Amino acid sequence: MDFLLQCWEYVRHLDVHLETLMREYQFTTYFILSAIVFCETGLVITPFLPGDSLLFAAGAITAKTGILNVWWLMFALMAASILGDNVNFFLGSRLGKKVFDRDFWFIKKSYLERTQQFYERHGGKTILLARFVPILRTFAPFVAGIGAMPYRRFIGFSLLASVLWVPSFTLAGYFFGQLTFVKNNFEWIVVGVIVVSLLPIGIEWLRHRKLKTDEA
Repeated sequence: MDFLLQCWEYVRHLDVHLETLMREYQFTTYFILSAIVFCETGLVITPFLPGDSLLFAAGAITAKTGILNVWWLMFALMAASILGDNVNFFLGSRLGKKVFDRDFWFIKKSYLERTQQFYERHGGKTILLARFVPILRTFAPFVAGIGAMPYRRFIGFSLLASVLWVPSFTLAGYFFGQLTFVKNNFEWIVVGVIVVSLLPIGIEWLRHRKLKTDEA
């Protein structure tokens, strides 16, 4: 519970933490933010890391401070996202379907099953659609590797997803983050981004639960 509260407090004040980070580390911030995006997209043990909210806040603080260049920032984050996807895909292809047999300390079986259900509904487009959904974007490349999706097809969706995902949230923060209303309610804007991002998971879960109830 303490860990969750700490995470909540960090997310609430994400803009403050990011501004401190940029002022203290300057150019190195590109690498720090890229590492976070890489871990969220590339490692199945870190689906809890901020994604959409981080991009929005990074864009907003970049506009506010002028320390980073927004175009170089987007390039770095897109590269990290694509690299993360590839690492995740090849991990999935190596581990195979045996990871569905039971829960591991680093992979919840329920997350994999939910991602698989998303695949069954949307096919290869899952790589693109899941990019905009927390947790799913971490597991989608992994499940694609397990399912032996052709790599050329996978990388095509991955490139398109990264090119759409990173600029959409980063530029939204860059252009709208300095509006008086947004600045005065930044923590709630960030929470709103997270809630909207999680809606597809909630809808999919309710749909799946209804199907199980109907079958019973």
